[in-house]
Amino acid sequence: MEIKLPWPPKELNPNARLHHHALARAKAAYKAACGWEMKAQGVKKLSASALHVSLTFYPPDRRHRDLDNMLSSMKAGLDALSAAVGVDDSLWSITIKKAPETGGFVLINVEQKS
Repeated sequence: MEIKLPWPPKELNPNARLHHHALARAKAAYKAACGWEMKAQGVKKLSASALHVSLTFYPPDRRHRDLDNMLSSMKAGLDALSAAVGVDDSLWSITIKKAPETGGFVLINVEQKS
């Protein structure tokens, strides 16, 4: 299953310095946006015991970004994915990469593991 999620807001970057209330609001808003986006794309619960999740980041511009920071900024989005597919994220394996082109979104490929 392939899912396209919006680029996480700059407030969710681990290098951003926000008050914890502002950070909580940004996380909640992004998690909700991802949840609605997955609902619109028809993501359903899976009957899998484990998943492999591949994330491909298409940054909005050509600025340098670290993979680990991009993954960290996706935590709320991945929590929304976990809720949408019904598989706890402790049962996932993850692959991350940055695409050579821009676009301002995150492409997620979900495969059931046996």
